[in-house]
Amino acid sequence: MSDSAAVTPHEPIVVRTPNWLGDTVMALPMLAALRAARPRARITLIGRWASLLTGQGVADVLLPYPRAHASRRRLAGALSQERPDLAILLPSSFESAYAAWRWGARRRIAYATDGRGVFLTDALPVPAPRLHQVDEYGALLAPLGIAVVGRAPQWRLAKSAAADAEVDALLAAVGIEHGSPLVGLHLGAAFGSSKLWPAKAYGRLARRLADDGLRPVLLGTSEDATIAGAVARAADMDVASLVGRDRVALLPRLLTRLRCLVSGDTGVAHLAAAVGVATVTLFGPSDRRLTAPRSAAARVIDREVPCSPCFRPTCPIDHICLTRIEPEAVRREVKDAVA
Repeated sequence: MSDSAAVTPHEPIVVRTPNWLGDTVMALPMLAALRAARPRARITLIGRWASLLTGQGVADVLLPYPRAHASRRRLAGALSQERPDLAILLPSSFESAYAAWRWGARRRIAYATDGRGVFLTDALPVPAPRLHQVDEYGALLAPLGIAVVGRAPQWRLAKSAAADAEVDALLAAVGIEHGSPLVGLHLGAAFGSSKLWPAKAYGRLARRLADDGLRPVLLGTSEDATIAGAVARAADMDVASLVGRDRVALLPRLLTRLRCLVSGDTGVAHLAAAVGVATVTLFGPSDRRLTAPRSAAARVIDREVPCSPCFRPTCPIDHICLTRIEPEAVRREVKDAVA
C-alpha cells in the first residue's frame, strides 16, 4: 500500500511514540511531517513521553501508555470503537504491534522486527545498514508518500511567565544568579550504568570550568543524588545542584538557561539540542552514527576501543570506552561551544 490518499481527512491516526525520552525527541521531524501532510486528520500520540510533546503542534490528543494490563485493555476498547484509519508504530516491540491490531487500526505501519509482521499491514524491512534514528522514524512515512524535510528536531517553547518564574526560583534556591554562564552536567542515564561518565571525571571537569569563569550546575533525577555528592567531593568545591529538584514538564525551559550541556548519550542531550542549546555528548557503549544529537551546536566525543559500540546497559569489563575520555578534552569542547 503506497496510496497517498490512504488517510481520509478527519479520520483518526494513532502514533505509538517511543518509550525513551531521546527517541521521542528524535521522532519530532517525522511527527511534524505527518501533521503537515494530514492537517485535518485527528492525530493521537500514545506513549510514555507523549504528554511532554504538548505545545509542539504535532497532534490533537496526547495520551500516556498505561503500564497495567487492565488499563491497556480499556484503552484498546476505547480505540477500537473509534477504529483508527492508521497506526504508525515507532517502538520495535512485538507488544506495540499486537496492541495496534487490538485497537482495530485499518492500516498498521512499522518495521518488521521481533516477529510481529503478522500484526502489520505494512511490515517494512529494517534499513541495512542502519540509519540515524531520526531518519529511520522518518522512513516509516514512505508508504504514505510523505517525505520528511527537516532532519533536526526543533522544540517549540511557548511563552509562560509562570514557568519562567519557576525556573528562576529553582536557580536562585541553589545560589545561581540570573544571567550566570551555566554549563549543565547531566549525571544520569536511564539506559544503564554503561552510559555514565565517572563521577571523578565530572568533578575534575566542574573544577576546570569554574576556573574558566563558567558556572557548572549538576542535573539529574533524584536517583542521581549519590553521584552528585561524589562529583562535588571530586571537584573539592561547592557545585550547584538541581539533581532531583526540577520536573519533566519544566525541563525544556530549564535547559534553555544553559550555555552548554555535557552528558552521556541520553534523552536530555537530544532535548537540549532541540531547544537550541550547545551540547557535548560523551559516547561509549552506543553509536554516534545512530543516535548523536542533531543540531549545528552539537558536539560528540568518543574513543575508538575494540568493544565499542556494545549496546550493553552495564559494562562487564573496565569501561574503557568512557574512562578514556579525559576531562580536559571535554573542557576544550565546552569552551569552543560557548565561545
